[in-house]
Amino acid sequence: MRTHKFIGIFGLLFALSLGLTNAARLPFETVFKGEATFDRLVAQAKAHNWRTLPIGERTATVGHALLGTRYKSFTLEIDDKVEAASVNFNGVDCWTFFELSLGFARMLDEIEPAWTPATLLHYIELDRYRGGVCTGQYLSRLHYLEDWLHDNDRRGLVDDLTRRLGGVAVNHAAREMTLGWRHYRYLRADPSLLDPLGKMEANVSSRPLYQIPKSQVARIEPKLKSGDIIGIISRDRPGMYSTSHVGLAYRTKDGVLHFMHASSPHNYGRVVVDKELAKYLAEFRSDTGILVARPLH
Repeated sequence: MRTHKFIGIFGLLFALSLGLTNAARLPFETVFKGEATFDRLVAQAKAHNWRTLPIGERTATVGHALLGTRYKSFTLEIDDKVEAASVNFNGVDCWTFFELSLGFARMLDEIEPAWTPATLLHYIELDRYRGGVCTGQYLSRLHYLEDWLHDNDRRGLVDDLTRRLGGVAVNHAAREMTLGWRHYRYLRADPSLLDPLGKMEANVSSRPLYQIPKSQVARIEPKLKSGDIIGIISRDRPGMYSTSHVGLAYRTKDGVLHFMHASSPHNYGRVVVDKELAKYLAEFRSDTGILVARPLH
């Protein structure tokens, strides 16, 4: 099912009625933070006609407009029980940075009156949750980037380019959340989630994980485009690998491809255009390669 074909009209209906969304189960001030930044981006989008850009360039343009936004961990842990689509422009982590950039870019396909917080929440839900639907349950969220890629590629929202760009299979181990469950608000509040969470991780780990080895990234950089989603794969333990970070490809005016991402506090602590992608990867011994997803709609 190609869900995105039906977004236009439903996006507008969504904007007119918050009652249609799972986000309505929590107060608006809980699920949407940073309206001033949202309004600024809308004004920029109108002034510079961002909607005419291809979806990848549009995503990169939105991301670039968020440069300097502070890094904030666990921005998706907003309640103890109710899971809901949410937006926080006041602070982003690596996932919510690329997700906000892409969701906002998709929103611009709507007519201008629908460029509202409610419509953006709709696009976040479409992207963030299994099958594009938040059920209100914690495990309806796509918690692992490789699971997100599998689900969004299946629905025709992105194109997984990893294997076509030379990706090779590596042993897969998605286990970060069960190991560090005390860091997650929902899991602390409801430890009964740990068993189904472990089953979800086992299912994710059972799928092949492909990476473009970092030694090959410089070679394939000319094939990447601004707005491509770049997932970093790291060695979880000897012989086992999982995704550990994510950002966007950003090609500067001189044609050089950089890594744009929300950098953690022990580095920059904010959204930055970092080094060239291959050079960025070379700095971290545990980083072994990348996966690449290209937004389609």
